[in-house]
Amino acid sequence: MQKIRRTLPLPVRGGEPTRRRQSSSRRSVRTAAPAGVTTLAPGFVQALPELRTVPTAYSHELRAELLYDLCAALVREGVAGPDLWRRCEGSSVVFAQRAIMERIGEKRWNFLKDNVEYHLSVSDVAERDGYDVLLGKGRLAVTIECGGAGYFKIGPAIAALEAEATGLGAAFYWTLTYALYRVMRIYNHDDAFQYEERMREYAEDDEENREQYEFPDVEKALPEFIQRTLKCDDHRHYRRDARRLLAEHRKGQFARWIEHVEKIDRLARLQTPTDSCFREEGGYDSIPLPCLIVAFNDHDAIVACFDEEGNYMLEGSSEPTVGVVFSPDKPEEVRNAIRVVERFIEINLELFELVEEVKKLC
Repeated sequence: MQKIRRTLPLPVRGGEPTRRRQSSSRRSVRTAAPAGVTTLAPGFVQALPELRTVPTAYSHELRAELLYDLCAALVREGVAGPDLWRRCEGSSVVFAQRAIMERIGEKRWNFLKDNVEYHLSVSDVAERDGYDVLLGKGRLAVTIECGGAGYFKIGPAIAALEAEATGLGAAFYWTLTYALYRVMRIYNHDDAFQYEERMREYAEDDEENREQYEFPDVEKALPEFIQRTLKCDDHRHYRRDARRLLAEHRKGQFARWIEHVEKIDRLARLQTPTDSCFREEGGYDSIPLPCLIVAFNDHDAIVACFDEEGNYMLEGSSEPTVGVVFSPDKPEEVRNAIRVVERFIEINLELFELVEEVKKLC
């Protein structure tokens, strides 16, 4: 079966740090449904065919019944209808692709691709040891992979919030961080700390070249009010206090920022995890690539650490950010797959609307 893929390669926007691109290792069978196939000439020798009877294209679709089941499921769930089928001239691949993209909305998808590079695909295979392996009879997977991370310079924003009220900037930062942790991989101070620790361990083991090592000073990149919260032992209690503090300032100067973060937090509690079945059937070398780099300032220690680590992120195959396995003939599984994709898109829209608003004022 052919993958239905929406690829969004774009150049780096604005003054962002290096964005790493992911090359797709998946392989697609470039075929379509076996509709209207005839021979070039009749089965007898007297005559050549009339030109109007000669088809303009030939095609063959591996496991085509799955693709038609998917199209039927999209119609059944109200994602698309007969009018779109007619506009796609009966092409099941085009129909499924357009149905998914129209459900997301071109305007919203274009807004996302200005900030981050996502690839959405529907396929009947999972990757294992660099090869595509069938998921199983009657099973499909919808995936979203990140090929280029977004960038959020959050330092000026949380400094402004902290100036508005003590603890407000830290509450904003941690609420957003914990929410995003639940739905996607982000690269922030925590990843930078781990990189710094690894570098120091390497230097300890390399006596001959120890003096040549350079260590990023990640702690200095953190605002003081963030450093203080890192020493808080009861983070669960702190998160409750952070939400309360944000709620107290919903109508203040930074109401729009807080509104975005609170909505992201609510949506993230519903979770959009990669399906365990998909992870088990895939043989990925590493966890998903970061969808967002969260730095306090341009070219700070966190950005420097990401630039170093990013050089090695594409050496193996990475898990998709979102992956859901479903059977197109089971309505509840189809509805779940649709919910997961829509929720992930909605979280990202809120996130990058926040990023754009912060960028304007900071």
